[in-house]
Amino acid sequence: MLALSAINAYNDGIAIKNTMAALTIRNLDDDIKAKLRVQAALHGQSMEEEVRSILRQAFTPAAVGGLGQRLQQRFANQATELTLPARSLPREPLAW
Repeated sequence: MLALSAINAYNDGIAIKNTMAALTIRNLDDDIKAKLRVQAALHGQSMEEEVRSILRQAFTPAAVGGLGQRLQQRFANQATELTLPARSLPREPLAW
């Protein structure tokens, strides 16, 4: 009997670990809901998935470093050598 109790307790623990939380948001402005619906459609996902993405992004630790380092990391795989156009003297001002 003790073994059966231990198995049930173990299974209950697994069930608790695998559950997902539910969240209900009340009194959400219609304007916010409409904007969320449009943003979700632009991303090709449901409003629910869009909210999950927003929350994941909000609670993901920020990248270490300043703006310059983050930009460098973001565009590291892009072209690094750009040809600059030749410089010329500025134009003469118009004589009115």
